[in-house]
Amino acid sequence: MNIDIKTVQVEPRRHTFGHIARRFGADRPASRYEEATLDVQATDNFHYRPMWEPEYELYDKRRTAIVMADWYAFKDPRQYYYAAYNIARANMQQAVEQNFAFVEKRDLLAQIAPAWMRAVRDYLLPARHAEWGANMNMTAICERGYGTAITAPAIFSAADHLGMAQQISRIGLMLDGGTGASLDEAKETWMSAPYWQGIRRAVEDSLVVKDWFELFVAQTVALDGVLHGLLYGAFDRAGQPHGAAGLSMLTEFMVDWHEEHSRWADAQIKAAAAESAANKALLQQWSAAWIAKAAQAALPLAEQVLGAGGEAAVGEVRAAVSDRMARIGL
Repeated sequence: MNIDIKTVQVEPRRHTFGHIARRFGADRPASRYEEATLDVQATDNFHYRPMWEPEYELYDKRRTAIVMADWYAFKDPRQYYYAAYNIARANMQQAVEQNFAFVEKRDLLAQIAPAWMRAVRDYLLPARHAEWGANMNMTAICERGYGTAITAPAIFSAADHLGMAQQISRIGLMLDGGTGASLDEAKETWMSAPYWQGIRRAVEDSLVVKDWFELFVAQTVALDGVLHGLLYGAFDRAGQPHGAAGLSMLTEFMVDWHEEHSRWADAQIKAAAAESAANKALLQQWSAAWIAKAAQAALPLAEQVLGAGGEAAVGEVRAAVSDRMARIGL
């Protein structure tokens, strides 16, 4: 008996989803990023107003002074949607695990000079609390923001900050043999050491900012820019003569993350500034005020770690963040 197998090719009636077709025209193929991002924001049938802010709808464009004709102008240059983000972070985490295993196997943290080890406990371990504040801020941006193009990457950023807090905690556990004593000490340092109180105040002030786009500028430009520039830039370089190369390996994720994250943040601010002169003026005001505030807040910590060189280090970091804003037109 002969069996003939025939294939039938079925042509789909359209090659894209309705929300893509309505935006770009019928039958335009879309990337996974576009399918998962564009016009996903809920716009109707909210049923009730939030009791904590009854003057707004549940999702409301008016929660920021920034005005956009199209809230999907905030394109992510990394093209992150849920799957792409997780794949990228999984690859980065593999490198983190390899670095931790290498440092632990070679006992590289034992090569850090005792005086610099004290500095590490002073500046690095308490920073996990600043990362927790950043996690809260980026979560608030996701909750209060409008348009999936910016709120989805915001919650990815929140997860990143939580991950960095956990990595710092893991370093603390390596330093104290897994007892957790170093983390208890770091919390006390965060709460009461004079050189951390400026940063702590800046973080707590950011937690109550109502305008979510101002909060976006405060966190992604000022607080991230200044703190990461000091902790993983100036302080890290200062530690190299003291045997802290192993610590650099353990914090390499933060360096790579900040470079990638800044590209996304800058693209959003640039898009908002290009929309109108009013937007640009607001962004200039917010960025200048928060950069100055973050730099001033970080000065005591820089002086604690670097001594007389602290002021110059803060000046360099502040100039780098300001130059970053100048490059996107602010």
